[in-house]
Amino acid sequence: MSQIVISGSGLFIPPHTVTNDELVDAYNSYVHRFNDEHAGQIEMGKVEALPTSSSEFIEKASGIKSRYAMHKEGMLDPTVMHPRFKPSYEGDEPECVTMGIAAAKEAMAQAGKTAADIDMLIVATTNHQRAYPSIAVEIQEKLGIKGFAYDMGIACSSATFGLISAYASVKAGLAKCAIVVNPEFTTPQVNLKSRDSHFIFGDVATAVIIEPEETCTSDSAFRILNTKQFTQFSDNIRCDGNYTDHCFDNLPEDRAFFSQQGKRVFKELLPLVTNFISEQLAENHLEASQLKRMWLHQANLTMNMFAAKKLLGRMPEPEETPIVLDEFANTASSGSVIAFHRNKADIQKGEKGLICSFGAGYSIGSLLVEKV
Repeated sequence: MSQIVISGSGLFIPPHTVTNDELVDAYNSYVHRFNDEHAGQIEMGKVEALPTSSSEFIEKASGIKSRYAMHKEGMLDPTVMHPRFKPSYEGDEPECVTMGIAAAKEAMAQAGKTAADIDMLIVATTNHQRAYPSIAVEIQEKLGIKGFAYDMGIACSSATFGLISAYASVKAGLAKCAIVVNPEFTTPQVNLKSRDSHFIFGDVATAVIIEPEETCTSDSAFRILNTKQFTQFSDNIRCDGNYTDHCFDNLPEDRAFFSQQGKRVFKELLPLVTNFISEQLAENHLEASQLKRMWLHQANLTMNMFAAKKLLGRMPEPEETPIVLDEFANTASSGSVIAFHRNKADIQKGEKGLICSFGAGYSIGSLLVEKV
């Protein structure tokens, strides 16, 4: 039976950078306006005063220093506090499509593949910009790929779950070559009026090619040795906005935004992640110290360091668990793929690594890989 490889990866970086300082200035200006306008109600205890933020607080809490955005206008305006962009109608190209195509083209070039070589395309994303027609099918059409395509998602584990779905399909002979695209247009879902979450997300898109080893011509391929998935229901990370919202009056403004119970997530999800990875390594007769690299989900620096330390029994070296969230912020499902894309060139033949993402659900997806 054929071995299956990752033969190429791609990354699209949006045109705008938004620093912590810029976000904090806008947020604090909004806070001062709000608190001034509601001073009387705040004094009577009817309205809670909003707290200010700082770049130091953000970096200490998350490790994030900056992020990329498709649309910067409006994000830094205290009277707007959301990105301004045009809605997509028939004939328009949504941001997710534009981003996904760019990442896909780089992955195809790296793998040495043309549209004629690929017959399966998955768009795996946390943030589905459009319910239908399928974003995946539109990207498929515009790339000129024959075969089939579909959208899927399981929050921040979407990319690894998508890779595992593609792997299974190619392994089973349902497709000869697959591309998994992860466009994460996250900035519209960020509540820029919330001190606890206004800094978390950034926009990005990634893509990965999956194919049988015998058809691979890439010199940077990674054999997929093992895959593992896990879900356990939790509503500590959620977004409630959906297509039924127009049926109700007076819904809260923040319903469509990302929200989480951060302390609960840290306490509950991290043990699940470390036990999950430990089990996968044991099932494959490996120790964490035998991994050249762990490309982990990029949500929070403290979470990543905690997980790596728990697995290794010591603090990791920077090259063992590369961090990209300082530059990109949390990019939802794309984080571990960015880390892989940016930090794989020095891996030598036979060296092993782990691509793992985790998030709302709870969900965890992981691929154990080896440089070919």
